Amino acid sequence: MHIAVLMGGWSSEREVSLMSGNGVADALESRGHRVTRIDMGHDVAEKLAAAAPDVVFNALHGTPGEDGTIQGLLDLMGLTYTHSGLATSVIAIDKQLTKMVLAPHGVRMPGGHVVTSESLYLGDPLPRPYVLKPINEGSSVGVAIVTAGGNYGDPIGRDTVGPWNAFESLLAEPFIRGRELTTAVLDDRALAVTELKPKSGFYDYESKYTDGLTEHVCPANIPEEIAAACLDMALKAHRVLGCKGTSRADFRWDDERGVDGLYLLEVNTQPGMTPLSLVPEQARFIGMDYASLCEAIVREALAGKGER
Repeated sequence: MHIAVLMGGWSSEREVSLMSGNGVADALESRGHRVTRIDMGHDVAEKLAAAAPDVVFNALHGTPGEDGTIQGLLDLMGLTYTHSGLATSVIAIDKQLTKMVLAPHGVRMPGGHVVTSESLYLGDPLPRPYVLKPINEGSSVGVAIVTAGGNYGDPIGRDTVGPWNAFESLLAEPFIRGRELTTAVLDDRALAVTELKPKSGFYDYESKYTDGLTEHVCPANIPEEIAAACLDMALKAHRVLGCKGTSRADFRWDDERGVDGLYLLEVNTQPGMTPLSLVPEQARFIGMDYASLCEAIVREALAGKGER
């Protein structure tokens, strides 16, 4: 096949996307496919039209590759592409919209509400400890855990120069103590549960993409009922949102409360495909190597052509 791999772009996750995209391209070339690598710029439609691929592998992370923008363009161009379609992408990139869709289906998610960044200078939106996160960013970009004595992550203050100034609205959620878990879904199958143990602080951008800063335990050493609940919730979220190809559901588990302490935080419709990424790791756990994983995602896109 001729496969165009879309990567890069201009989001805060550009470097991660380049790692994902080049890894995917190398793997597909190793299987004998013809690959055109496209670092997405504002001329992306022209590049795609010139390439005329059989299928587009979307390895973009963040906006505009994960929020429905590129999906709409690909739909207009009549190109088959991997991962979720326009409507699903619009909903899943927005953490508040995701809650509005999943909560009525019995998926347990934290409470909280949207606040303006300006309001944070006037007082706490929730009792401490609580979490602040951008509504539509991934890879823990801009996340802070606000505690009684301060906060982990990006500092909050009028004189701060950094990510906070870029976000007009933020999602404030109660902090859930306990453990970080994640489950990937591929071809409508929940793969495994991984526990993430950062060596310091929390599972932020640096911990995710710096080798050695986070221990991955796959399968997670957790009770069977918690593992089963993760698999069930991840698959339900994947189906309710209408995800295609692969997705990844992230959880917090308060291990003092049993299954009632398990909360789904968000669903990532464009999971990373870097050497440290979690979907390839869980695929290896079930016996699927990286190149086979990439081909499986492509096959699913082709099998579902026209269904988005």
